[in-house]
This record gives sequence, structure tokens and C-alpha cells, in this order.
Amino acid sequence: MCNPKITTENYNTEQTSLPLAIQEETVVSRERKLTPTFIPYNNQQSTVIFDIQELIPPHHVARVIDQMIESIEDGVFFEQYRGGGRSSYHPKMMTKVILYAYSQKVYSCREIAKLVEENIPMMWLTALQKPDYRTINRFRTEQMGKLLPKLFEEMIHQLIEQKHITMENYFLDGTKIEANANKYTFVWKKATTKFEATLQKKIDEVYQEIQSITDNEEQELHVQDEMSELTAEQN
Repeated sequence: MCNPKITTENYNTEQTSLPLAIQEETVVSRERKLTPTFIPYNNQQSTVIFDIQELIPPHHVARVIDQMIESIEDGVFFEQYRGGGRSSYHPKMMTKVILYAYSQKVYSCREIAKLVEENIPMMWLTALQKPDYRTINRFRTEQMGKLLPKLFEEMIHQLIEQKHITMENYFLDGTKIEANANKYTFVWKKATTKFEATLQKKIDEVYQEIQSITDNEEQELHVQDEMSELTAEQN
């Protein structure tokens, strides 16, 4: 609308448009433009986890196994070694690795080595050390062949006692366990005698399966070593 008191003859009363650049600037000024923000992310950047233990829940199975093995005197493990030669992985660490894998129903040395590489609780138990599948199988057949069955049995008892597992869930046989939680004590009562006998039978059966897998893998690795030596001689 023009002001008649100041408008001249040549005053244009038609509405005109602003130049495009000015229009855009005006729109931006009217509508505040916000820059999007994101949580920092770069999967190519080196990351250091200063305390991987913080990633393990307080009542995790890995902690039960860790405490169980740490409660055993070092000498029980050290006496399995002759001494001399190059440094070996600590036997307590190796034992934790194997028992944790067994608690997850992983029995193959190759699958255990895969857990070492990929599983966070396993990384904590190993302190980020990485024994390979040959080392794992050699340890459980040579150094710990006699002790592991007892430790496996003890682990199963403790995991059941602390309600991390039940017999029917771990052994997958549909066995019914009495519902009274007070009967899941470490010192078995008379009322659980039958349960204890059944549990022992299942433990023995599973460990026989584990031993069979171990023996087969040991034989397979032995054949591979012989083939490698033969190839090396031919070359």
C-alpha cells in the first residue's frame, strides 16, 4: 500500500519479487537452520579398552569360573609342567578358557579358539592373550588330561548351585528337577541323592563326548603335522 502524501506519478504500486538469493537468505533467517549431530563413530580408529572387566556383569558365568580356578593353589597346575623351554601360557588362564567354553557347550578346539578371538568374557579371562587351537588342544590332552574332568565336574556343580544353569537346560535330556530351591545346595541332602546320581551320570557322559572330540582333533592335528613335515622334506 502506498502513502498518497509522498507517492509520485511514476511510483509503481505493483508487488515486486526479491532477487532469488535474497529470498533464500530471508527464508533461512526465518527458519533457523540446525546442523545435525551424531555420536562419534569411526570403526577404523584404534580403540583401547582400559578395563575390559567392566564389560562383564557381576554374576556372570565367567566370574564363577575365574574365582573357582583362582581359589586353587598354583602348584596344582605347575606340577603338570617339566620346566625349561620357552614360556608357556599360564595354566590357570588356559584352564579358564577351556572351562568357560565347556560351560557354553563348546568343545572343539577350533571353536574354542574362535571364542578367544570374538567373545568378550573369554577376552577378559585371557587378558586379551590369544592361544591358538593347537595350543588349546595340546594343553587339554598333555598338561591337564587328568585334572580337567574333576574341574569340569566341580564347575557344573557350582553353576547349578548358583543357578546359572539347570541340569535339564545343560544336558538337554528333559530331566525333571524338584522345584524346592533349598535343595540346590552344594552339600547335597538325602532328598537329592537321586538327582545327584543322575547329574553325575550326565557329567560323565558329556565328558566322554568331550574326550572323544578331543582325541579326534588330536589325531587330526597329528596327521596334519606329519603331512607338513613330509611336504617340507620333499621341498
